[in-house]
Amino acid sequence: GGSVTRIGSNNLFMAYSHIAHDCQIGDHTIFANGATLAGHVEIGDWTIVSAFSGVQQFCRVGAHAFLAAYAGVTKDVVPFARVNGNPHAHVHGINSVGLRRRGFNAESLRQLKRAYRLLFRQHLNTTQALEAIAEAELDAPEVALLVDFIEGSERGIVK
Repeated sequence: GGSVTRIGSNNLFMAYSHIAHDCQIGDHTIFANGATLAGHVEIGDWTIVSAFSGVQQFCRVGAHAFLAAYAGVTKDVVPFARVNGNPHAHVHGINSVGLRRRGFNAESLRQLKRAYRLLFRQHLNTTQALEAIAEAELDAPEVALLVDFIEGSERGIVK
């Protein structure tokens, strides 16, 4: 971890939120009341960690993700995901409201939804889903970011 905790710019940390040692926090994030990160966690830009959510050590949460209240994250959360569930989080689609608010265009959202369906709704394992995404020729940069994030995961991803 390098014994360094880095927190980006323009973040909001509400009452009793906790950022442990060696965490890397991006820009424009929101941590609601009681949101908690264990050590060595990475949080991407524009991520929202809702009230009383917890992220286990060494997990990564991708950019533009939304963790609902009380989410219990024990694996990596892919970018653009909407996640809830405790004790174990589950993906419930893309963070379409947040993405529209940030100006993502309709074609990018359409391609992300298609990639998410292949990844989370087709009963494919992760390798098969990545192959299906490649075959679908989804060329939005957001889809490429999603694929890169998954390929870089060491803990596995929240499904």
